[in-house]
Amino acid sequence: MALFDPKAKVISNYQKSIDERSSSIRKYYDEIGKLYYDQYKDMNVDNTKDINTRCEAITRLSNEIEDFKLKILFEKGLKKCPNCGTENSLEYGFCFKCGAKFDEDSSKEPKTSFEAAAATAEEPAAEAPAEEKTEEEPAEAPAEEATEEKTEE
Repeated sequence: MALFDPKAKVISNYQKSIDERSSSIRKYYDEIGKLYYDQYKDMNVDNTKDINTRCEAITRLSNEIEDFKLKILFEKGLKKCPNCGTENSLEYGFCFKCGAKFDEDSSKEPKTSFEAAAATAEEPAAEAPAEEKTEEEPAEAPAEEATEEKTEE
């Protein structure tokens, strides 16, 4: 019966997304370590921008993982207390551990940070991951700025 449970399938898909993002985070950590070591080896190399880009990607992926964890809890009929972090039933108005009151909309499906960002500004949210993945774009950006400065003068 568990094989045909639609909630189990949704939860499985969320868990798969979490695993993919965790794998990406591990790759970014490896890349940061290599960039930092290259900078250590050659003091003339400045990889700060590349390191910062990867750190921002890790932060974004970590936030997405937390959002998926909240969605998994919702599918299980649970919500997390914002005060103490205890898992409570969606039906509860107060946390059974610390007594904190839940918002009225806490029993609704949680809005994720990346869904909220996509709803408010669809185009910038779509462009952000592309900039993080390619390393050639930042090199082209200063050239575009230089041509704009020349036209202004």
